[in-house]
Amino acid sequence: MADTFGIGVMDDQRVAQGIKVQAEHCRRNGAPVTARIVEAQLALMASDTMCGKRIVEWPGLPLEDAMPLRLAGGFHNLLLTGAESRLLPVYNGHITDQSDVDAIVVAVTTDHDQRLLPWLDGPPQTNEAGRSASFMAGLLWLADKTGPRFELNEIGASAGINTMMERYHYNLGGVEAGPAASPMRIKPEWRGPPPPSPKIEIVHISGCDQSPVDLSDPESALRVKSYVWPENSERLERMDAAISLAMQKRPELVKADALDWVLERLSSPQPAGITRVFNHSIVWQYIPADRRDAITAAIEAHGRNATAERPLAWMMLETNRETFRHELQIRYWPGPAQWHLLAEAQAHGAWVEWRAAQS
Repeated sequence: MADTFGIGVMDDQRVAQGIKVQAEHCRRNGAPVTARIVEAQLALMASDTMCGKRIVEWPGLPLEDAMPLRLAGGFHNLLLTGAESRLLPVYNGHITDQSDVDAIVVAVTTDHDQRLLPWLDGPPQTNEAGRSASFMAGLLWLADKTGPRFELNEIGASAGINTMMERYHYNLGGVEAGPAASPMRIKPEWRGPPPPSPKIEIVHISGCDQSPVDLSDPESALRVKSYVWPENSERLERMDAAISLAMQKRPELVKADALDWVLERLSSPQPAGITRVFNHSIVWQYIPADRRDAITAAIEAHGRNATAERPLAWMMLETNRETFRHELQIRYWPGPAQWHLLAEAQAHGAWVEWRAAQS
């Protein structure tokens, strides 16, 4: 029987159900501690706290808004800053019984209610270098369709970690790319055949975000690190490497509305022989539907006017709202009027299952 986990839940208005599915999603992605922290938010709903009241009265879709992960970031921040020692046995796995975790989370929230409440104001800045493995594989696939030189424009770039991907080293099923001496080593578990292996060049990368994070600022960097699931030691190591690289040279990142920025980038001069790529990962759901429609219309309109000398491509790693799986898809112009499903990937880049031969 097919696994129906998550199907339709992105459209489920029930907050409690959203919390339960988010917890299960964490468990399925190797994060049992984060799953317990998320599930404890069910107990918060019955507590006399501002955070609990905010959860109960959540106006949107809890999964689409990533509401449970917002507060999970706040709890991790309390641990990382040394503000709350009661969380340590939960995070180190010494306390695993859900009722015990619930009691600790409610007590901690009661004492840190005012500090935790703002974490619910915006979506998680889950900037993850591991996701760029899918982007690099997509560029390798795209190179023989549009050419090997690329300009990348990342929508919803958060702290700009993936706008530094030209500085990372990749091993994708044995196919290597990027500078060999890079401190950022990205080697996901590769499933299926390897991607193509042409020589490519990323000539320029920039990104936008409504609330960009400056990784060169220690407090801001720690906030982004707080959203990393603590069980994932490799992710924490990648975050430290990204912060170090950003300290050396800050990524090119601007504060802008996604639609306004896309229109500005589309109207800017495009050098001949370079493919202009718009890319994004786990951000599409946070953009209002009318803005998504306008971005789609703008990119497709420019795509119809693209030429072999000045190609256009759109590359996304986003959640399939029917299956709750993360898919790498690309569309390019001039080219066939269709999306190409190249891969499925773990949410934070732990593995990539290459499916391009089927696309």
